Amino acid sequence: MFLSPFEWTIAKRYMLPGRSEAVITLVAGISIGVVMLSVAMLVIVMSVMNGFRAELLDRITGLNGHAVVQAYGGRLEGWEPVLEEVRNTPGITNAVPMVEQPLLATFNGRAEAVLVRGNLPPDIGRLTDNVLMGDLSALQPGSRNIAIGSRLALKMGAGVGDTLTIINPQGRSTPFGTVPRQIGYTVAAVFEVGIYDFDETMVIMNMDSAQTLLLMGNTITAIEVTTSDADRVAEIMAPVAQSLQDKAVVTIWQEMNRSLFEALQVERVAMAFALGIIVLVAAFNILSSLVMLVRSKTRDIAIMRTMGARRKSLLKIFVTTGSVVGAIGTFAGIALGLIVLYFRQPIVEGIEFFTGAQLWDPSVRFLTELPAKVDPIEVVAIAAMAMGMAFLATLYPAWRAANTDPVEVLRYE
Repeated sequence: MFLSPFEWTIAKRYMLPGRSEAVITLVAGISIGVVMLSVAMLVIVMSVMNGFRAELLDRITGLNGHAVVQAYGGRLEGWEPVLEEVRNTPGITNAVPMVEQPLLATFNGRAEAVLVRGNLPPDIGRLTDNVLMGDLSALQPGSRNIAIGSRLALKMGAGVGDTLTIINPQGRSTPFGTVPRQIGYTVAAVFEVGIYDFDETMVIMNMDSAQTLLLMGNTITAIEVTTSDADRVAEIMAPVAQSLQDKAVVTIWQEMNRSLFEALQVERVAMAFALGIIVLVAAFNILSSLVMLVRSKTRDIAIMRTMGARRKSLLKIFVTTGSVVGAIGTFAGIALGLIVLYFRQPIVEGIEFFTGAQLWDPSVRFLTELPAKVDPIEVVAIAAMAMGMAFLATLYPAWRAANTDPVEVLRYE
């Protein structure tokens, strides 16, 4: 919709009212502010929800893979050919054997439930970037060295060099019953993956040490699988599930964390709907400001009509005026949203400092920091929605202005 020089001049005059029209200026400013805040809120909330899902998925799959091949009965014998078959499946980028079992750990009279995981040295090395203190290279075959999560270290008061006793209830049989198996392990490293539950319970050791602790011989409990596309994991793992149906069951990440990610999706849709209504309210603000502008400019509109201005010209003038207000508010809102997202963690920490309330509890939110991921397509969609609503809000006032009867308005002039 192109404007002629006359139409553009009038539109600019109406977008920048004079001092005598302070009320119209105030209402237009409020409309811009409401659009800006509503768009900023939508960008912030959707980006935080995207970031939370992506960060949670990345950290969960980084530790548990996209799928897990779990043996029936908890023990997979002759696992080497199975591992090779899984690795040769199209779409699978990595497959890692592991031993995993919930046990009990004690230190200085304190006992905590832990999740013991045994991996091969190359797979343990994936956690190198997450190490807070110590050295993962000490977790070699034959050694009694372990790495523990940061929250577990904090709860038990243990650090690098301390000895944790891990208890396996399936110990040796004696005339007086079964005696639990207790083995002391030296803490060689403390790591933090950023997921509260894992940092609070995870104990990593070499796989042969885990097999010895659990009296498993040369068996494993599962194979952790990473695929080329997390969203197509069910399709990629289908041949593996079919081939191993008599030995093991394949569990994909959506099934392992179904309730969590479904809750996130429901919350995401609900927040988008609620904040979309706020954008609609902002559009009504634009409508009300244009209605006021049309009423205040009725005489000017009538004079322009008598001087030869066409209805189409008046329609374009007022549609442009309202659309520009919506566009200014939309782009200002996107800029504000991106600024808030960039400084999100200092903002959270500042609010917590002044209010004394903990806004981001890792034990509830799973992650230690507030994440965010800006989706450009989503931002464009939000901008298009806001500007589309602003455009629709201009149609009725513009139609009223275009259908003004100059005879009725100027009858008593």
